[in-house]
Amino acid sequence: MIKQLKTKQEWLEAFPVMKQLRTHLDEESFLELVEEAVEKEDYQLAALYEGNQVRAVIGYQPAINLYNGRHVWVCDLVTDAENRSNGYGAALLAFVEAWGKENGYELISLSSGLQRVDAHRFYQEKMNYDKVSYVFLKRFS
Repeated sequence: MIKQLKTKQEWLEAFPVMKQLRTHLDEESFLELVEEAVEKEDYQLAALYEGNQVRAVIGYQPAINLYNGRHVWVCDLVTDAENRSNGYGAALLAFVEAWGKENGYELISLSSGLQRVDAHRFYQEKMNYDKVSYVFLKRFS
């Protein structure tokens, strides 16, 4: 079952899985960032449940820019380490793709850390995503 998470309690249920991807976050900073992103950026969080256990989580938001036009940006996608290769990530991406189409968006886009070779293989070989750019980052001192 895939469910959109709307409340702080639901977000907290997803945190242990999200923490596997966003290791720098603690519960408090996670809740603060999700709340602000929901309010300001229309960020949405969805989880795939098996029984009452969260097995995978996806965070996404609508976006508009000149190179992708109107699109859905996948900010976060993680499957619990003990439950990978069960189709959960594919199911969540399909859920967001359907949401995007229903809401008039033209494409779905995401970035993935250079070290995540298995994730890249998943996106390219199983989900038919094209690698079209690199994302560059500069931290302010």
